[in-house]
Amino acid sequence: MNVGSGASPAADPEPMMEMNMTPLIDVMLVLIIMLIITIPKANHSVNLNMPVGTPPPPTKEPVVVTIDVDFDGTILWDGQTVPDRASLEQKLMNVAAQADQPEVHLRPNKLVAYSAVAGVMASAQRLGVTKIGLVGNEQFQ
Repeated sequence: MNVGSGASPAADPEPMMEMNMTPLIDVMLVLIIMLIITIPKANHSVNLNMPVGTPPPPTKEPVVVTIDVDFDGTILWDGQTVPDRASLEQKLMNVAAQADQPEVHLRPNKLVAYSAVAGVMASAQRLGVTKIGLVGNEQFQ
C-alpha cells in the first residue's frame, strides 16, 4: 500500500518497482508438494521364495547335523572339533552332494565374532547346502 505524499490528485501515481512474490511462492509450494507426493517410497527388502500352502507331513525324521561355533571361533561338527576351514568345507560338500540333504543346525556362541559365523554360512551357501538354520537365537535377546 502506497501512502500518498501530498501531491496533487491530478498527478499520475508512480508505478511499483517491486515484483509481487506471493504468486511465485504459492506455485513453488504446490510444486514441492507434488514432488513429495510422487516420489516412490524406498523399499529396502529382500525377496524370499517362501513355500506356498501347507507342507505334507514328513515321512521320516530328518537327519540333523549340528555345527557349533565356540566363543573363540572353534568349529565343532556334531561335537567333534574341525581342525581347519578346508575340512569344514569338505564336510559341507559331502552334505550338499546327498540327494536328501540333512538339516544343518548352526549354533553360534553369544560371544563369538560375527565373521566366524558368517564364514561358515558363506561356505555352506557357496557349496550348495540348502537346509540350514540358526539354533539358539534366544540367547541374543
